[in-house]
Amino acid sequence: MKTFALIGAAGFIAPRHMKAIKDTNNNIVCALDKFDSVGILDSYFPNADFFTEFERFDRHIEKLRLNKTPIDFVSVCSPNYLHDAHIRFGLRNNADVICEKPIVLNPWNIDSLSDLEKQTGKKIYNILQLRLHPSIIALKQKVAADTSDKIYDVDLTYITSRGNWYYTSWKGDVHKSGGIATNIGVHFYDMLSWIFGELKQNVVHLHEHDRAAGYLEFKRARVRWFLSIDYNTIPTEVSNAGKRTFRELNINGETFEFSDGFTELHTHSYKEILAGNGFRLSEAKTAVQIVHDIRSQKPLGLQGNYHPFAKLPLSKHPFAV
Repeated sequence: MKTFALIGAAGFIAPRHMKAIKDTNNNIVCALDKFDSVGILDSYFPNADFFTEFERFDRHIEKLRLNKTPIDFVSVCSPNYLHDAHIRFGLRNNADVICEKPIVLNPWNIDSLSDLEKQTGKKIYNILQLRLHPSIIALKQKVAADTSDKIYDVDLTYITSRGNWYYTSWKGDVHKSGGIATNIGVHFYDMLSWIFGELKQNVVHLHEHDRAAGYLEFKRARVRWFLSIDYNTIPTEVSNAGKRTFRELNINGETFEFSDGFTELHTHSYKEILAGNGFRLSEAKTAVQIVHDIRSQKPLGLQGNYHPFAKLPLSKHPFAV
């Protein structure tokens, strides 16, 4: 049985990590979050020590080491801008690290972490669960088996409605989350590069507080993408059905369905990591470079090969900047 420390226990994604650790017959011995609404721990690890102050958490980790019961892994579910620091904390405490996406906000952070891996001899793993989705694996295999050198035309649309709380939280701060494209899009960019190969072009048409759109060209695909957290951008037929999320990947005019099959992907990710087969820093770098470049570009506006949803009326939300 491996022992885990969890950073970011009160976050949205943390329960998936708790479940994955429980399902793989391992144990969370301590957890950290500045917020104390972590009753979910009782459902998985009621005996875990919990801290709201990093200094006390750090001291506890040190005590465990001195008592010859050191942690084996640190799982990082904290806000995006803290990932780099919390990964470093894990490595310096002689633990391997499992980190949610985006693993870091900037590509140079990956280079620095790679150096620290070599210094400590410990490993960093990134949760890239879409690579483990059966339908996406099948699509990658289909593209790889196509020897015609065909370039695929792809439209990616992902709308996941968020309320006013989003803008008040760290997720609404581009310096902390990286913005829309980073926070809700990074795993899609990873998926696309994994399937369609080397990135050749990255163009941004629109980048607002609640949506972004652009064009990516890979070795085997031309991709128009649109991401949004604004409920008003959801197609009418979808919102009329009472849904607040819309996810579609259209390839050469055909809809590719991958809405189901997500519930166990974190557990699958942990199983692979524990078997020594997890996704490492080098595999995360392309997507981190893509979101960094999206964040750094000045949008072109509605010109060139842009996603049709980019023409939707912009939000007049009071939090717009």
